[in-house]
Amino acid sequence: MKIAVIGTGYVGVTTAASLGELSHEIMGVDIDKEKIRKLKLGTLPIYEPGLEPLLQQLLKDGALQFTTSIQEAVDFADIIFIAVGTPSLPNGEPNMTYVEQVAKEIGRTVRHDKIVVNKSTVPVGTADRVKELILHEMKAREIEANIDVVSNPEFLQEGKALQDAREPQRIVLGCSSEVATEKMLGVYAALEAPKIVTTPRNAEMIKYASNAFLATKISFMNELARLCDRLNVDITEVAKGMGLDQRIGDHFLKAGIGFGGSCFPKDVSALCSMGNQAHMEMSILQHVQEVNFTQPNWFVEQMSKIMNGLHGKKVALLGLSFKPETDDIREAPSLKLIPKFLELGAFVMAYDPIVNDKVKERFSEIIVTEDPYEAVSQSDAIVLCTEWRMFLEIDWRRVKELMEDNYLFDGRNVLNPKEMRKVGFSYWGVGRRL
Repeated sequence: MKIAVIGTGYVGVTTAASLGELSHEIMGVDIDKEKIRKLKLGTLPIYEPGLEPLLQQLLKDGALQFTTSIQEAVDFADIIFIAVGTPSLPNGEPNMTYVEQVAKEIGRTVRHDKIVVNKSTVPVGTADRVKELILHEMKAREIEANIDVVSNPEFLQEGKALQDAREPQRIVLGCSSEVATEKMLGVYAALEAPKIVTTPRNAEMIKYASNAFLATKISFMNELARLCDRLNVDITEVAKGMGLDQRIGDHFLKAGIGFGGSCFPKDVSALCSMGNQAHMEMSILQHVQEVNFTQPNWFVEQMSKIMNGLHGKKVALLGLSFKPETDDIREAPSLKLIPKFLELGAFVMAYDPIVNDKVKERFSEIIVTEDPYEAVSQSDAIVLCTEWRMFLEIDWRRVKELMEDNYLFDGRNVLNPKEMRKVGFSYWGVGRRL
């Protein structure tokens, strides 16, 4: 099929490449001329393992092309995916400006029957709104055509997005006509995954509900970790015992500094906002937000107690992106810790294998190094913020020798406490004081 993907950010470019790999003809669209220029050369605007080589191969094969012209894309495609951002507004509502702008542009350029697919994470009722905007623009031009608007939310995890696209756990299709259902099932015919065909409104809610539930699991474990710290209980052992219960499962049971990224914080806020608009208090999700907001504060407080204050101390942060294998620093816990360390008078050194430059731009007061050993040199404490593989495999004996003091705070609970203490560290993990 001929498919256009409007928006070449994280979701858009991954969607375009993965659909191209399914033997469809793809045209990616963006108004950012510089981004499109680089994409045409095979250069990704994001860091995502395995995606750039696939992009380059698809370009070489002629299965994927890019343009800045929505008119060209609409004329080219039978199916048009909208994959633009929906960032949070100050009140927690998603900013629908970009989705609505694209809908209007489609309405101003469409000439024939089209299927329009919302890939962006959008509030319940957006499919109806997008169709309304398209038809309004078509009416002004006296164009008559059948427009179906489908909700097909993405479930891509940054750092393993290509794998998720190739082997999805489920494909959710919110369709309002048999024609749209048949076409969308055809788009994903080559993928052996459960396909849920439902209404657009149901599909829109499935996306929000999924992310909010995962965020709830994380905040639950973080709150439980605070209690475990008080009671001298190891939260990792608790999680292991819980995870063996098939009704609970072992995913997203890790305590840490809190969740970040572009999805969980935004989607929990959006669901709370939908509740407010429906005159319903989302009390559980509000507490999820509160725990996540206060978790970095609690973490720094524990550090300060253990180290008898942080004023004048040198703190080294290892890892700055919100999770490994991504260059995304949106809502990254590390960036919430840095201002708190500075407020308490600590000197901050930091290292990340991918996002150093982004953090340098944001915090001129800290020293960002090009080498992890340089970051920990003469430090009083190390905070493991992001569990990049390189930090799990680093020479911890050498690290210890380079330090001024021996405090190691494991913000991801991924290190072995016994091994770290054997090396000579004063180790502390989140909710694992043992």
